[in-house]
Amino acid sequence: MSTHRPAPARIVLNRRTLFGAAGVGLSALAVPGLSACGGGTAAPTEQVAVSTEVLPRHIPITIAEPDIPGVNGSVPGYTSLPTELVRSVTTPPGDGRTIRAMTPLWGTIPPADGNQYYEAVNEMIGNTIEFQITDGNVYADKLATVLASPRDVPDWVQIPQWNFPSRFGSEIVGNVFADLTPYLAGDAVSKYPNLANIPTDAWRSCVFNGKLYGIPYPDTPIRDALYYRDDLLAERGIDPQVGSAEELLALAKEINDPGANRWAAEDLWSAIAIAFGVPPKWKVVDGRLVHRVETEEYRAALDFNRQMFEAGVVHPDAVAAQESEAKARFQSGRSLLLADGVGGWHEALRDNLANNPDYSQKAFAPFAGQGGQPILWRGPGASMFSFVKQTDDTSMIEQILASADVLAAPFGTEEFSVINNGVEGVHYTPGPNGVPQPTELAAVELQPTYIFLADPPVVEAKVQYPGFVEEYCSWMADAAQYLQEPPLYGVQITEPPQYASLAQPFEDLEADIPRGRKSLDDLDAAVENWRSSGGEELRAFYQGLLDQQ
Repeated sequence: MSTHRPAPARIVLNRRTLFGAAGVGLSALAVPGLSACGGGTAAPTEQVAVSTEVLPRHIPITIAEPDIPGVNGSVPGYTSLPTELVRSVTTPPGDGRTIRAMTPLWGTIPPADGNQYYEAVNEMIGNTIEFQITDGNVYADKLATVLASPRDVPDWVQIPQWNFPSRFGSEIVGNVFADLTPYLAGDAVSKYPNLANIPTDAWRSCVFNGKLYGIPYPDTPIRDALYYRDDLLAERGIDPQVGSAEELLALAKEINDPGANRWAAEDLWSAIAIAFGVPPKWKVVDGRLVHRVETEEYRAALDFNRQMFEAGVVHPDAVAAQESEAKARFQSGRSLLLADGVGGWHEALRDNLANNPDYSQKAFAPFAGQGGQPILWRGPGASMFSFVKQTDDTSMIEQILASADVLAAPFGTEEFSVINNGVEGVHYTPGPNGVPQPTELAAVELQPTYIFLADPPVVEAKVQYPGFVEEYCSWMADAAQYLQEPPLYGVQITEPPQYASLAQPFEDLEADIPRGRKSLDDLDAAVENWRSSGGEELRAFYQGLLDQQ
C-alpha cells in the first residue's frame, strides 16, 4: 500500500496502493421505494445536504512545523525528522476495558498473543483493542455476514467506501451504528483534540442522512499522477516537457524502442481521463447535470487513448490487458510512462534504490489534454471510515472516541511513532538521519491495524529518499491550484441498485476502443442505450439530490 505518510510511520507499513487500485467512487447502494429502471423518475428519500452544524469544528494543531507547508490543501512536507517527540495525550484515557474491533488487512495477519506492538499501543490508550482482522480482498464478504446480524457486530468496525454493502446508507448505518453527532459536532470535538485536528473535508464524508456516523481515514486531495523514468530518459538527453495530449503522443513516439524491448508506455487511461478533465461522475453544464460518459471530455479521452494504442507505443503486455505487471515493467525499464497513485512514487523508490541507486521517476506537471489550463477533480477527504456500534452504554462510545483520539495523534508525537514504528529497540533501531530501521520482529508483529480505526492528517516525510519530499510536495502544491469540486462533493450518495449495471458497458468500451475492437460509434450507441435504460432516471435522481443543497 502507498502511504503519503512520514518516514517514521511508514518504514514497515505501506498502506495506500490498494486504495488507488480500488477505484473508489460514489457507492452504488440501495434506496427503498424507488421505481425500477424505466419506470418513472426516482425521488430522493434521503437528506444529503451536509450541515455545518453536524460537522466537528476544525481546530488545527501543529506538533512539528512542516518544512514545506501545504498549499490549497496539498500535503505538507518534512525534510528532516523531529529529534524530540511530544506526548499529545499525556495520560492514557482508557478505563481498562476490552474493545472489539473489526478491520481489513492487505498483508499477513500478526499474532495477538504476546504481541509487544499491541501491548505498547494498548498501554497508550488504556484499553485493550481486540482485533478481528480479515483479508482485505474478501473483507466485503465478511462485512455482509457480520452486518446481517447486528448483535454480532463488534464494538468498532472499519468499512471502506468501496465495501459498503447494499442499503448501507439507507438502512444499515442508522440502525446498527451510533450517531456520533452529539459527541463530536461543533465544539464538542474539542474534548478530543487530535480528532479536531482532522480536516473538515474528511468529516464531510462521514455524514449520512444529516447525522455524523463515521471516523474518517484522511486522504490526499490528489490521488493519481502520470510518471516517467527521468533517469532513463536523461541517458538519451531527453527532458520531457508535456503541455498537451498531442505533446504526450509525440514524446511517446520519440522514446518508443521495441527493438530494445523498451516501449514508451503502459495503458495510461486513468491519467488520460484526468488530463482531459473527465468528471468522476457528473458535471453541470448550463444548469443541467451531464454524466461523464456523455461529455466531450470522455469522448476525447477515449479517442486519444485509441491513438496511443494505434501508434504502437503501448507495451504489448498492456495491450493484452496484463495490468498486474505494469509497475514491474515500468520499474525494470521495459516501459517509460506509467499512470499510478501518488503513494506509488515513494514505494517505487523503496523497492528499487537498493539494487539500482540511480533509479528515479518523476511526475508530469498537470496538463490539459487539448491545451489550456488543466482541471483536476478534488478527491473526497476520506473514503475509509470506522463506525461505533449502537449501544445504550454511552461510556463505551466515549471510550472508543478517546481511544480514537490517541490513534489520531499527528506527526511529531510519541503516539504517532509507536503506532507506526512500534517500540524502539524492539521493532526498530534509529538509522541515518533518525530514520527507523525495522527489526525482524517488526515484520511479524507490526502490521497496519490501528491506523484503520483512526488516523491523523496526511503529511510527507520520506527523508530516506534524498530529494523526494521536496519533489513530491512541490508537484502536489503546483497541481492543487487546478483543483475543482465535482457536484455533490463530499456527500454520501445511496444510489438505487437498479442502476448498478449501467456503468459496465463503458468499462468494456474503455478497454475495447483503444484496442480497436470497438469504435467511437459504439460509444454513441452505448450512450443512447444508457439514457433509455435508466440513465435519464438516474439523472433525475441526482438532480433531486443536488436541488436539496
